[in-house]
Amino acid sequence: MSNENIMAIEEFAKALDWQAVHAEQNDAPCTARVVRALAKVREGNTATGRRIANWEGLTLKDALPLRVAGGLHHLLLTGTDDRLARVYSGQISDQRQVDALVCNLVETYDHLLLPWLDGPPQTNEAGRAASIMAGLLWLAHKVAPKFELYELGASAGVLTMLERYRFQLGETAVGPETSPMQISPEWRGKGFPPKAPEGFEILSVKGCDVATIDLSDPQSALKLKSYVWPDAPGRMGRIDAAIELASESPPDLVQQDAGPFVEDMLARPQSEGRTKAMFHSIMWQYMPVETQEAITAAVEAAGAEATSARPLAWVALETDPATFRHELRVRYWSGSAEDGATTVLSHAHPHGAWVDWSGA
Repeated sequence: MSNENIMAIEEFAKALDWQAVHAEQNDAPCTARVVRALAKVREGNTATGRRIANWEGLTLKDALPLRVAGGLHHLLLTGTDDRLARVYSGQISDQRQVDALVCNLVETYDHLLLPWLDGPPQTNEAGRAASIMAGLLWLAHKVAPKFELYELGASAGVLTMLERYRFQLGETAVGPETSPMQISPEWRGKGFPPKAPEGFEILSVKGCDVATIDLSDPQSALKLKSYVWPDAPGRMGRIDAAIELASESPPDLVQQDAGPFVEDMLARPQSEGRTKAMFHSIMWQYMPVETQEAITAAVEAAGAEATSARPLAWVALETDPATFRHELRVRYWSGSAEDGATTVLSHAHPHGAWVDWSGA
């Protein structure tokens, strides 16, 4: 499940270029220009620029470019400064002009932007739930179809509410029809996810994050929106739908590191006929290798004790470094010959615009 290759990029210029290309290839060319402008910010005489220049650690693994990009977007969303609107709308596309504007914004709002470097971006995207749900439907034909889910890196709990979303996954539909969150990606590939079997149910979903966000708090919700690429269509509407659902009933979140959280979830009693399943999306890459290894070892040890009556599963949607697409991998344990094998079910657009299904 590990995916450290792209995250091992430490040299600033290469990391910045990777992040910009990633945005360009995923329908956000305006965000890419803002990211590229950080090269000039780094050369400038601001506290933000100096901190970027003296950054200790892995630039890309720490998502340094996206931290600053979030702060810059926040200036626009709060009405502090609206000049970036012309960049995000594509009216200003010359990179030299974007560089000059971003540098001026950093000089003007240095004190507001500097704190955005203190923590990683919170980027859970509801569109990614399409892949997770497709994986669960596939799993429901392999293990007990009643699921107790726990999510790693849940941020504000956007995906922790996936049982309340309506999904149209090709010809397969699942979830409450009247949900304000309607997930309907372009469906590509071979066939569709299997339809929900009799008894399919998500009994509970609990998530963890080291810095949870309360969607019912307007300022916290605005911070989450700041990390959304403003030129990526549809994303803001999905955040608003998530806020509406969270206001009705907040997601079940705990502020905790992923390692201890997994241990706690694995130690929970499990009734017969229920599958305990861990899932995560675009967060694995940001964790220390030691935490990744500890979680993997804990899940595999628990899997060795799993039975058909008490199965265990792992659903992961993480970045494929070769294609920039998100790769859905599933493992499960139920006392069968297939225990622990990794099945790649699909690739997907980073924000769920399309899913390329390869699962049987």
